[in-house]
Amino acid sequence: MTALESRYESIRERIESAASRSGRNSSGITVMAVTKTRPVVELEDAWAAGICLFGENRVQEAAEKIAAWPSQKVAEWRLIGHLQRNKARKAVTLFSRIESLDRLELALELQRILEEKGERKETLVEVNTSGEASKHGVPPEGLEALLEQVLRTCPRLTVKGLMTIGPLGENLAETARAFALLRELRDRNASNLGTDLPELSMGMSDDFEVAIEQGSTCVRLGRALFGPRE
Repeated sequence: MTALESRYESIRERIESAASRSGRNSSGITVMAVTKTRPVVELEDAWAAGICLFGENRVQEAAEKIAAWPSQKVAEWRLIGHLQRNKARKAVTLFSRIESLDRLELALELQRILEEKGERKETLVEVNTSGEASKHGVPPEGLEALLEQVLRTCPRLTVKGLMTIGPLGENLAETARAFALLRELRDRNASNLGTDLPELSMGMSDDFEVAIEQGSTCVRLGRALFGPRE
């Protein structure tokens, strides 16, 4: 067993325990490998261990890795980092899903590109649940208006749910509150807007168990999976 396989086995056990504590079935929780700065050889190790969902933060870095990726190894790539409008066209080509939609301006640009291409694209709306200025995402009070506008004006975008990044620091109570807020926002907006928002992408290497207890359907793991960066 490789070091990565051993770490992944431990992660799966922790996911099982967190799901059990919250009365959930762990089969509904996906592990995304966060591959920022990681070389393709490490991604291949993750793929060999059974992980075929990769999350990239930067469009150009992802483009280089996807070009080098062995075509016989089926994998899915999603964008989890902030997307600038001038990189939207390339992002549409590279990624199966854009998980960092945070403003109407970007949604309209994606809609225009997708209309040209005759395609659709899945998205998640990123919410800044911690209130930290360093984080991207629509503020909680602006979420319903953004969702309503995207649903009304961007039919080529399929909003599958919400994404957030937990607050900085080691206060797990604050982290749990931020994740609970995302779940509550999802439930309220799905009801108010009459739409299905099944996915909650929340939880990273330091807080994924808390996120699962609060309803996460996808945890985004870098260091916990690959080990510290050299």
